[in-house]
Order: sequence, then C-alpha cells, then structure tokens
Amino acid sequence: MKILFVGDVVGKIGLETLENYLPQIKQRVKPQLTIVNGENANGGKGIKVEDYQRIQVAGADVVSGGNHIWDKREVMDFIDDPSKKILRPYNYPGKNVPGRGCIEIKVNQKKVYVINMQGNALMQPIDNPFYAFDELLPTLDKDAIKFVDFHAETTSEKIAIGNYLTGRVSAVIGTHTHVQTNDAHIFNKETAYLTDVGMTGSYDGILGVKKEPILNRFLTQRPNKFEVDDDGRMQIGFCVVDINDQTNNARSIHNYVINPDNKKFLD
Repeated sequence: MKILFVGDVVGKIGLETLENYLPQIKQRVKPQLTIVNGENANGGKGIKVEDYQRIQVAGADVVSGGNHIWDKREVMDFIDDPSKKILRPYNYPGKNVPGRGCIEIKVNQKKVYVINMQGNALMQPIDNPFYAFDELLPTLDKDAIKFVDFHAETTSEKIAIGNYLTGRVSAVIGTHTHVQTNDAHIFNKETAYLTDVGMTGSYDGILGVKKEPILNRFLTQRPNKFEVDDDGRMQIGFCVVDINDQTNNARSIHNYVINPDNKKFLD
C-alpha cells in the first residue's frame, strides 16, 4: 500500500498550491491513501469547514491537525461530525475533548489507523505522547497498518518517538516545523521515519509567512503581527511511504519538495 502524506497547508496560497499540485502528484504516485496536514489552512492558524472541504476535494482522504487545530472557533461546528475525516492530536488531556486523534479507515479491505499526536518539547504542554501511545496502541487491531503524524517542535523528540514506536507502527512522519528534513529512512526494516515532511504554501516567505515582520522581530525583539505570504510562489512538501500489506512493515519512504527551483518530480 502506498500512502501519500502532504505537509502543513499554510493559508490561502497553501490551499491553492494543494489544488494545483496534489492531483498531479496523485496521478504519478497512485497512492491508496492520501493524508494532508491542514491545521494552518485558514490564515496560517486553524481550519474552517470550507478549508477542510477544499483539501478534501483536492484529493485528501484524511486531514490531520496540530497545536493550531482550535485557533478558529468554527472548527467546533464540524470536528465531531463523523462524516468528516479530520483529526486533532490524540494526547489532549481529559476524556471530553472534541474530535478524535485516531481514525480507522478501510483501504481495499485493509484496515488502516491514522494517528495524530503532538509533542511536548518547546510546545504547549499536553499529555505525554510516549505514554499516550502506550495507552492507545494496545486498543488497536494488531493486524492493521498504523500511520502517525507526529506534530512536534524538536528533532530530538521526533527521533525519540520514531525509535520508541519502531515495530509498533508502520510510519512516523513529523510535521510542524515547515522545513523538510533529509533523513527519510526505515527503522529496523519496520517503521518508516521522516523528521519533518515540510510545508505547502509560500516558497518566498519564512515558514509560509511574510518575511518582514519576522526579520523585524529578530532585529528588535518586539512583537510583530505575522501574516501569511499569500503573494509568494508555490511550494509543496510531501512523502510517499510504501507499506507491505501482509507484515504492516514499511518497504520504502521517499520525500519530495516541488518549488520554483525544483520541479524534478514533475519532469
């Protein structure tokens, strides 16, 4: 089974980039499942139902989230809708948190779990993700594929989770930092891993937002209002994980970025 995973969609330009490139990517990759992180889709922070629908129409089967999932209050209007395949991090504390952090779907009669989990290092502290995985995984079908979007800030925590879950899940792919890393590999011939898949949005900004306010913040150490660089050129970061349906172990993982200076994937 091929699973296509697309990194954080940032703002209006991110949605337009996804609509432009995702159909082309899917035509070439021919994935059985497509997952897109959409927590930054609306103005760079949060997601509304119209953003979810655009991501779905563009070709996503599941939309994952992260620390900005609650930033648009309108998310409460649809995050509990069972017909919407949208995730928020599993490890929010308490039993009455809206939405879900794990979704079960069938792909050609094969059961797949898509899991969204958030890190703690240098982020808003929520429940420990290591213990959260220990709680969740025993409740899932052992014969199913398990794909993890680990939304975290530090490379060390991401790599630690990858090691911790080796042999327990099929893939651990990092999101949140918006810069694709060059460390795609398979732990112990079992679990595919990538520290960060990158972002989908402006190639010309800084992490998808306009450069000037960020530069001014570094220069003055004063707060600045960040705005999505919706006038920039398009960039999309993604990876393709091939998983053995019989063993649930990853066979390969390849990461790609398409931007104005690198369109090799489309050649």
